[in-house]
Amino acid sequence: MTDTIEIRKGLAGVTVDHTAVSKVNPETNSLLYRGYPVQELAATQPFEAVAYLLWHGELPDASQLAELRETERSHRALAPEVRAAIDLVPLDAHPMDEVRTAVSHIGSSDLAGNGSVLDASGSAEENLARSIRLFAALPAIVAYGQRRRRGLQPVEPRDDLDYSANFLWMTFGEEADPVVVDAFNRSMILYAEHSFNASTFTARVITSTLSDLYSAVVGAIGALKGPLHGGANEAVLHIFDEIGSADEVVPWLDAALASKRKIMGFGHRVYKRGDSRVPTMKAALDTLVAHYDRPDVLALYDRLEAEFVSRKGIYPNLDYPSGPAYNLIGFDTLTFTPLFVASRVTGWTAHIMEQAASNALIRPLSAYNGPDERHIEGYVPDAAELVAAVRPEEEVA
Repeated sequence: MTDTIEIRKGLAGVTVDHTAVSKVNPETNSLLYRGYPVQELAATQPFEAVAYLLWHGELPDASQLAELRETERSHRALAPEVRAAIDLVPLDAHPMDEVRTAVSHIGSSDLAGNGSVLDASGSAEENLARSIRLFAALPAIVAYGQRRRRGLQPVEPRDDLDYSANFLWMTFGEEADPVVVDAFNRSMILYAEHSFNASTFTARVITSTLSDLYSAVVGAIGALKGPLHGGANEAVLHIFDEIGSADEVVPWLDAALASKRKIMGFGHRVYKRGDSRVPTMKAALDTLVAHYDRPDVLALYDRLEAEFVSRKGIYPNLDYPSGPAYNLIGFDTLTFTPLFVASRVTGWTAHIMEQAASNALIRPLSAYNGPDERHIEGYVPDAAELVAAVRPEEEVA
Protein backbone atom coordinates (compact mmCIF):
# COMPACT_ATOMS: atom_id res chain seq x y z
CA MET A 1 0.00 0.00 0.00
CA THR A 2 2.70 2.52 0.94
CA ASP A 3 4.32 2.14 -2.48
CA THR A 4 1.33 3.87 -4.11
CA ILE A 5 1.07 6.76 -1.64
CA GLU A 6 2.93 10.00 -2.26
CA ILE A 7 4.45 11.26 0.99
CA ARG A 8 5.14 15.00 1.18
CA LYS A 9 7.55 15.27 4.12
CA GLY A 10 6.86 18.43 6.07
CA LEU A 11 3.69 18.86 3.96
CA ALA A 12 5.91 20.51 1.34
CA GLY A 13 3.79 21.66 -1.58
CA VAL A 14 0.52 20.56 0.04
CA THR A 15 -2.35 23.08 -0.01
CA VAL A 16 -4.63 22.36 2.94
CA ASP A 17 -7.10 25.26 2.98
CA HIS A 18 -7.95 28.73 1.78
CA THR A 19 -6.93 31.90 3.64
CA ALA A 20 -7.66 35.57 3.06
CA VAL A 21 -5.07 36.74 5.60
CA SER A 22 -1.88 36.74 3.53
CA LYS A 23 -0.10 35.34 0.49
CA VAL A 24 3.15 35.64 -1.42
CA ASN A 25 2.46 37.05 -4.87
CA PRO A 26 4.70 34.99 -7.18
CA GLU A 27 4.59 37.63 -9.91
CA THR A 28 6.09 40.37 -7.74
CA ASN A 29 7.64 38.15 -5.04
CA SER A 30 5.82 40.36 -2.53
CA LEU A 31 4.30 39.26 0.76
CA LEU A 32 0.74 40.62 0.89
CA TYR A 33 -1.28 41.22 4.05
CA ARG A 34 -4.94 41.25 3.02
CA GLY A 35 -3.72 42.33 -0.44
CA TYR A 36 -1.31 45.06 0.68
CA PRO A 37 2.44 44.59 0.03
CA VAL A 38 4.09 44.39 3.42
CA GLN A 39 6.84 46.83 2.44
CA GLU A 40 4.18 49.49 1.81
CA LEU A 41 2.58 48.82 5.18
CA ALA A 42 5.96 48.97 6.94
CA ALA A 43 6.77 52.28 5.28
CA THR A 44 3.45 53.99 6.05
CA GLN A 45 1.58 52.40 8.96
CA PRO A 46 1.89 52.05 12.73
CA PHE A 47 1.81 48.47 13.93
CA GLU A 48 -1.61 48.94 15.52
CA ALA A 49 -3.09 49.70 12.08
CA VAL A 50 -1.55 46.55 10.62
CA ALA A 51 -2.95 44.49 13.51
CA TYR A 52 -6.39 45.94 12.74
CA LEU A 53 -5.93 45.06 9.07
CA LEU A 54 -5.06 41.46 9.84
CA TRP A 55 -8.04 41.04 12.15
CA HIS A 56 -10.66 42.93 10.13
CA GLY A 57 -9.50 42.74 6.52
CA GLU A 58 -9.21 46.49 5.95
CA LEU A 59 -7.01 49.27 7.28
CA PRO A 60 -8.71 51.34 10.00
CA ASP A 61 -9.96 54.85 9.54
CA ALA A 62 -8.94 57.47 12.11
CA SER A 63 -11.74 56.67 14.55
CA GLN A 64 -11.24 52.90 14.30
CA LEU A 65 -7.52 53.26 14.92
CA ALA A 66 -8.16 55.55 17.86
CA GLU A 67 -10.60 53.03 19.37
CA LEU A 68 -8.14 50.15 18.97
CA ARG A 69 -5.36 52.22 20.52
CA GLU A 70 -7.53 53.15 23.48
CA THR A 71 -8.42 49.51 24.11
CA GLU A 72 -4.84 48.29 23.63
CA ARG A 73 -3.44 50.89 26.02
CA SER A 74 -5.95 49.90 28.69
CA HIS A 75 -4.50 46.35 28.74
CA ARG A 76 -0.77 47.18 28.66
CA ALA A 77 0.10 46.80 32.32
CA LEU A 78 1.69 43.59 33.53
CA ALA A 79 -0.81 42.07 35.94
CA PRO A 80 0.73 41.11 39.31
CA GLU A 81 -0.39 37.48 38.97
CA VAL A 82 1.19 37.24 35.50
CA ARG A 83 4.43 38.69 36.84
CA ALA A 84 4.32 36.15 39.68
CA ALA A 85 3.88 33.33 37.16
CA ILE A 86 6.87 34.59 35.15
CA ASP A 87 8.95 34.77 38.33
CA LEU A 88 8.40 31.04 38.83
CA VAL A 89 10.25 30.32 35.59
CA PRO A 90 13.97 29.71 36.28
CA LEU A 91 16.18 32.59 35.19
CA ASP A 92 18.31 30.23 33.13
CA ALA A 93 15.29 28.91 31.20
CA HIS A 94 14.71 30.24 27.70
CA PRO A 95 12.60 33.43 27.64
CA MET A 96 10.12 31.67 25.35
CA ASP A 97 9.24 29.55 28.38
CA GLU A 98 8.33 32.76 30.21
CA VAL A 99 6.15 33.91 27.32
CA ARG A 100 4.42 30.56 27.00
CA THR A 101 3.78 30.45 30.75
CA ALA A 102 2.45 34.02 30.85
CA VAL A 103 0.05 33.48 27.95
CA SER A 104 -1.19 30.24 29.49
CA HIS A 105 -1.81 32.05 32.80
CA ILE A 106 -3.68 34.88 31.08
CA GLY A 107 -5.81 32.32 29.28
CA SER A 108 -6.61 30.27 32.36
CA SER A 109 -7.65 33.40 34.24
CA ASP A 110 -9.79 34.66 31.37
CA LEU A 111 -11.50 31.32 30.80
CA ALA A 112 -12.02 30.50 34.48
CA GLY A 113 -15.65 29.76 35.29
CA ASN A 114 -16.66 28.54 31.85
CA GLY A 115 -17.51 25.20 33.42
CA SER A 116 -16.89 23.11 30.33
CA VAL A 117 -14.41 22.86 27.48
CA LEU A 118 -17.43 23.19 25.20
CA ASP A 119 -17.76 26.83 26.32
CA ALA A 120 -14.12 27.79 25.77
CA SER A 121 -13.76 28.28 22.01
CA GLY A 122 -15.52 31.64 22.13
CA SER A 123 -17.57 33.77 19.77
CA ALA A 124 -15.97 35.93 17.08
CA GLU A 125 -16.41 38.98 19.32
CA GLU A 126 -14.87 37.23 22.33
CA ASN A 127 -11.90 36.03 20.31
CA LEU A 128 -11.26 39.49 18.89
CA ALA A 129 -11.26 40.88 22.43
CA ARG A 130 -8.87 38.11 23.54
CA SER A 131 -6.61 38.88 20.57
CA ILE A 132 -6.39 42.55 21.50
CA ARG A 133 -5.64 41.70 25.14
CA LEU A 134 -2.74 39.44 24.14
CA PHE A 135 -1.48 42.01 21.65
CA ALA A 136 -1.45 44.58 24.45
CA ALA A 137 0.02 42.33 27.15
CA LEU A 138 2.90 40.74 25.27
CA PRO A 139 5.20 43.80 25.21
CA ALA A 140 5.07 43.96 29.02
CA ILE A 141 5.74 40.21 29.23
CA VAL A 142 8.71 40.35 26.86
CA ALA A 143 10.11 43.54 28.37
CA TYR A 144 9.88 42.19 31.91
CA GLY A 145 11.56 38.96 30.85
CA GLN A 146 14.63 40.84 29.65
CA ARG A 147 14.68 43.18 32.64
CA ARG A 148 14.41 40.44 35.26
CA ARG A 149 17.32 38.56 33.70
CA ARG A 150 19.31 41.76 34.08
CA GLY A 151 18.24 42.14 37.71
CA LEU A 152 15.97 45.12 36.95
CA GLN A 153 12.44 45.97 38.05
CA PRO A 154 9.62 46.24 35.50
CA VAL A 155 8.85 49.62 33.93
CA GLU A 156 5.22 50.70 33.92
CA PRO A 157 3.67 51.37 30.50
CA ARG A 158 2.80 54.84 29.25
CA ASP A 159 -0.47 55.63 27.55
CA ASP A 160 0.96 58.63 25.68
CA LEU A 161 3.20 56.43 23.50
CA ASP A 162 2.22 54.28 20.55
CA TYR A 163 2.73 50.53 20.60
CA SER A 164 6.32 50.42 19.36
CA ALA A 165 7.55 53.40 21.39
CA ASN A 166 5.93 52.03 24.55
CA PHE A 167 7.45 48.57 23.96
CA LEU A 168 10.93 50.12 23.89
CA TRP A 169 10.11 52.29 26.91
CA MET A 170 9.08 49.29 29.01
CA THR A 171 12.18 47.35 27.93
CA PHE A 172 14.84 50.02 28.46
CA GLY A 173 13.24 52.57 30.80
CA GLU A 174 13.87 55.54 28.51
CA GLU A 175 12.27 57.02 25.43
CA ALA A 176 13.82 55.72 22.24
CA ASP A 177 15.00 57.95 19.43
CA PRO A 178 12.44 58.21 16.58
CA VAL A 179 14.92 56.45 14.26
CA VAL A 180 14.95 53.46 16.61
CA VAL A 181 11.17 53.47 17.06
CA ASP A 182 10.68 53.51 13.29
CA ALA A 183 13.09 50.62 12.72
CA PHE A 184 11.46 48.58 15.48
CA ASN A 185 7.95 49.34 14.19
CA ARG A 186 8.95 48.14 10.73
CA SER A 187 10.33 44.90 12.14
CA MET A 188 7.11 44.23 14.02
CA ILE A 189 5.08 44.69 10.83
CA LEU A 190 7.39 42.48 8.78
CA TYR A 191 7.17 39.63 11.30
CA ALA A 192 3.41 39.88 11.86
CA GLU A 193 2.15 37.30 9.40
CA HIS A 194 3.32 34.73 6.86
CA SER A 195 0.52 32.40 5.80
CA PHE A 196 0.60 28.72 6.89
CA ASN A 197 4.04 28.65 8.50
CA ALA A 198 4.70 26.04 11.19
CA SER A 199 3.45 28.06 14.16
CA THR A 200 0.39 29.41 12.37
CA PHE A 201 -0.55 25.95 11.16
CA THR A 202 -0.11 24.67 14.71
CA ALA A 203 -2.54 27.34 15.91
CA ARG A 204 -5.05 26.39 13.23
CA VAL A 205 -4.79 22.67 14.05
CA ILE A 206 -5.51 23.38 17.72
CA THR A 207 -8.36 25.73 16.81
CA SER A 208 -9.85 23.06 14.54
CA THR A 209 -10.47 20.87 17.61
CA LEU A 210 -12.67 23.69 19.02
CA SER A 211 -10.08 24.44 21.67
CA ASP A 212 -9.72 28.03 22.87
CA LEU A 213 -7.68 30.87 21.40
CA TYR A 214 -5.18 30.91 24.25
CA SER A 215 -4.40 27.20 23.82
CA ALA A 216 -3.85 27.78 20.11
CA VAL A 217 -1.46 30.68 20.82
CA VAL A 218 0.44 28.65 23.44
CA GLY A 219 0.87 25.86 20.90
CA ALA A 220 2.07 28.35 18.31
CA ILE A 221 4.63 29.72 20.78
CA GLY A 222 5.97 26.21 21.24
CA ALA A 223 6.34 25.79 17.48
CA LEU A 224 7.99 29.19 17.08
CA LYS A 225 10.61 28.38 19.70
CA GLY A 226 12.39 25.95 17.38
CA PRO A 227 15.58 27.11 15.62
CA LEU A 228 14.18 26.13 12.23
CA HIS A 229 11.38 28.65 12.74
CA GLY A 230 11.40 31.60 15.14
CA GLY A 231 14.68 30.77 16.81
CA ALA A 232 16.57 31.49 13.59
CA ASN A 233 17.00 35.19 14.39
CA GLU A 234 18.82 34.25 17.60
CA ALA A 235 21.05 31.89 15.62
CA VAL A 236 22.05 34.71 13.25
CA LEU A 237 23.42 36.78 16.13
CA HIS A 238 25.27 33.77 17.51
CA ILE A 239 26.90 33.41 14.08
CA PHE A 240 27.87 37.09 14.06
CA ASP A 241 29.37 36.69 17.52
CA GLU A 242 31.31 33.63 16.40
CA ILE A 243 32.75 35.34 13.33
CA GLY A 244 33.64 38.55 15.13
CA SER A 245 34.54 40.80 12.18
CA ALA A 246 34.32 41.04 8.42
CA ASP A 247 37.96 39.94 8.10
CA GLU A 248 37.11 36.57 9.62
CA VAL A 249 34.15 35.77 7.36
CA VAL A 250 36.01 33.74 4.73
CA PRO A 251 37.87 31.34 7.07
CA TRP A 252 34.77 30.95 9.24
CA LEU A 253 32.58 30.16 6.24
CA ASP A 254 35.17 27.78 4.78
CA ALA A 255 35.12 25.77 8.01
CA ALA A 256 31.33 25.93 8.38
CA LEU A 257 30.66 24.68 4.86
CA ALA A 258 33.35 22.01 5.11
CA SER A 259 31.57 20.61 8.19
CA LYS A 260 28.19 20.85 6.38
CA ARG A 261 26.91 23.25 9.01
CA LYS A 262 23.51 24.86 8.39
CA ILE A 263 23.94 28.63 8.10
CA MET A 264 20.90 30.22 9.74
CA GLY A 265 19.43 33.38 8.24
CA PHE A 266 19.62 32.17 4.65
CA GLY A 267 17.06 30.39 2.53
CA HIS A 268 13.29 30.09 2.73
CA ARG A 269 10.87 27.39 1.65
CA VAL A 270 8.45 29.92 0.12
CA TYR A 271 10.80 32.42 -1.51
CA LYS A 272 12.96 31.19 -4.37
CA ARG A 273 14.20 34.62 -5.50
CA GLY A 274 14.95 36.04 -2.08
CA ASP A 275 12.76 37.01 0.87
CA SER A 276 10.72 40.06 -0.15
CA ARG A 277 10.86 41.41 3.41
CA VAL A 278 14.64 41.64 3.51
CA PRO A 279 15.13 44.95 1.62
CA THR A 280 12.80 46.77 4.03
CA MET A 281 14.48 45.31 7.12
CA LYS A 282 17.94 45.88 5.66
CA ALA A 283 17.07 49.55 5.14
CA ALA A 284 15.97 49.72 8.79
CA LEU A 285 19.25 48.07 9.82
CA ASP A 286 21.18 50.66 7.80
CA THR A 287 19.49 53.49 9.71
CA LEU A 288 20.40 51.82 13.01
CA VAL A 289 24.01 51.31 11.93
CA ALA A 290 24.25 55.02 11.14
CA HIS A 291 22.43 56.02 14.34
CA TYR A 292 24.68 53.95 16.59
CA ASP A 293 27.82 54.52 14.45
CA ARG A 294 28.51 50.81 14.00
CA PRO A 295 29.96 50.36 10.49
CA ASP A 296 31.64 47.17 11.70
CA VAL A 297 28.23 45.48 11.92
CA LEU A 298 27.37 46.42 8.37
CA ALA A 299 30.77 45.29 7.09
CA LEU A 300 30.33 41.83 8.62
CA TYR A 301 26.75 41.62 7.37
CA ASP A 302 27.65 42.55 3.79
CA ARG A 303 30.70 40.29 3.62
CA LEU A 304 28.93 37.20 4.92
CA GLU A 305 25.96 37.76 2.62
CA ALA A 306 28.17 38.26 -0.45
CA GLU A 307 30.30 35.20 0.30
CA PHE A 308 27.38 32.89 1.05
CA VAL A 309 25.28 33.96 -1.93
CA SER A 310 28.22 33.64 -4.32
CA ARG A 311 29.03 30.15 -3.09
CA LYS A 312 25.56 28.67 -2.51
CA GLY A 313 23.16 30.87 -4.48
CA ILE A 314 20.92 31.08 -1.40
CA TYR A 315 19.69 34.49 -0.29
CA PRO A 316 19.01 35.97 3.17
CA ASN A 317 15.65 35.69 4.87
CA LEU A 318 14.12 38.19 7.31
CA ASP A 319 16.03 36.79 10.28
CA TYR A 320 19.36 37.83 8.76
CA PRO A 321 18.90 41.62 9.05
CA SER A 322 16.56 41.53 12.06
CA GLY A 323 19.07 39.79 14.34
CA PRO A 324 21.76 42.51 14.17
CA ALA A 325 19.06 45.21 14.17
CA TYR A 326 17.61 43.97 17.47
CA ASN A 327 21.12 43.68 18.89
CA LEU A 328 21.89 47.31 18.04
CA ILE A 329 18.65 48.46 19.65
CA GLY A 330 19.79 46.75 22.86
CA PHE A 331 17.73 43.57 23.04
CA ASP A 332 19.44 40.50 24.46
CA THR A 333 19.84 37.73 21.90
CA LEU A 334 17.54 35.47 23.91
CA THR A 335 14.80 38.10 23.61
CA PHE A 336 14.71 38.00 19.80
CA THR A 337 12.23 35.12 19.49
CA PRO A 338 9.88 36.57 22.15
CA LEU A 339 9.86 39.74 20.03
CA PHE A 340 8.72 37.54 17.16
CA VAL A 341 5.84 36.29 19.36
CA ALA A 342 4.76 39.85 20.19
CA SER A 343 4.53 40.56 16.47
CA ARG A 344 3.20 37.26 15.12
CA VAL A 345 0.40 37.04 17.69
CA THR A 346 -1.54 39.34 15.36
CA GLY A 347 -1.23 36.91 12.45
CA TRP A 348 -1.84 33.88 14.63
CA THR A 349 -5.05 35.28 16.06
CA ALA A 350 -6.26 36.39 12.61
CA HIS A 351 -5.83 32.78 11.44
CA ILE A 352 -7.43 31.39 14.60
CA MET A 353 -10.52 33.49 13.97
CA GLU A 354 -10.54 32.57 10.28
CA GLN A 355 -10.26 28.86 11.11
CA ALA A 356 -13.05 29.09 13.68
CA ALA A 357 -15.34 30.88 11.22
CA SER A 358 -15.17 28.02 8.69
CA ASN A 359 -13.95 25.08 10.70
CA ALA A 360 -13.12 21.51 9.82
CA LEU A 361 -11.09 19.28 12.11
CA ILE A 362 -7.55 19.05 10.73
CA ARG A 363 -6.72 15.36 10.84
CA PRO A 364 -4.37 14.12 8.08
CA LEU A 365 -3.67 10.51 7.29
CA SER A 366 -0.36 8.71 7.59
CA ALA A 367 1.23 5.85 5.67
CA TYR A 368 2.09 3.05 8.10
CA ASN A 369 5.48 1.40 7.57
CA GLY A 370 5.82 -0.64 10.76
CA PRO A 371 5.52 -4.39 11.36
CA ASP A 372 2.56 -6.30 9.94
CA GLU A 373 -0.20 -7.32 12.37
CA ARG A 374 1.12 -9.66 15.06
CA HIS A 375 -0.24 -11.15 18.29
CA ILE A 376 0.81 -11.90 21.86
CA GLU A 377 1.53 -15.60 22.21
CA GLY A 378 -1.12 -17.36 24.28
CA TYR A 379 -3.56 -14.41 24.33
CA VAL A 380 -7.26 -15.38 23.92
CA PRO A 381 -9.67 -12.53 22.95
CA ASP A 382 -12.96 -12.24 24.81
CA ALA A 383 -16.35 -12.35 23.11
CA ALA A 384 -16.74 -8.55 22.81
CA GLU A 385 -13.45 -8.28 20.97
CA LEU A 386 -14.47 -11.03 18.56
CA VAL A 387 -17.73 -9.22 17.76
CA ALA A 388 -15.94 -5.92 17.15
CA ALA A 389 -13.44 -7.62 14.85
CA VAL A 390 -16.17 -8.68 12.39
CA ARG A 391 -18.24 -5.46 12.30
CA PRO A 392 -18.39 -3.62 8.97
CA GLU A 393 -15.59 -1.02 8.75
CA GLU A 394 -17.98 1.93 8.62
CA GLU A 395 -19.43 0.98 12.03
CA VAL A 396 -16.09 1.08 13.79
CA ALA A 397 -15.24 4.47 15.36
